[in-house]
Amino acid sequence: MSLIRPEIVRGLRRWREVIAAMTLGLAGLWLASLGGWLMQGIGLILLALALGWGVIAWRRLRFLRGVAAPGVVEVDEGQVGYFGPNFGGFIALADIAELRLAEVGGTRHWRMRTHGGEVLMVPVDAAGAERLYDAFATLPGIDMAVLTAALDRSVGTLPLWKRADPSLPRR
Repeated sequence: MSLIRPEIVRGLRRWREVIAAMTLGLAGLWLASLGGWLMQGIGLILLALALGWGVIAWRRLRFLRGVAAPGVVEVDEGQVGYFGPNFGGFIALADIAELRLAEVGGTRHWRMRTHGGEVLMVPVDAAGAERLYDAFATLPGIDMAVLTAALDRSVGTLPLWKRADPSLPRR
């Protein structure tokens, strides 16, 4: 028997990374308020780290959705896998040429395509889909702010990122 209601526990678990970043920021403010150049320096460094961590935690939180789609997402050793009841597969992060947010049959999916034309569709609200935030962050030149903002839009298909063509000469 718990003294805290289950819905409060679920909410705290969901927001735990943001709460931890805020706690670090408060610790940094407290150290900076103690005075002295050493404590102020350490406190400001902690505050800056907490701010960066908080922004990333906030964006990652927007990827964390309730499980409403069948299937499981797995991110392991540089590849994304989706095990669904009707379709699924694996795609290496290094092979992804294009990333889109697409709506198919009333369900939103991350659509990943390779240069060879293979496509992997992963529902946004599948179990484990929050792991895709860190996986997508490794793609070169991706803007994670655009990616998280796209989740709030209700657009049919939205191109989010495209890898530069490796066959083109670099300048």
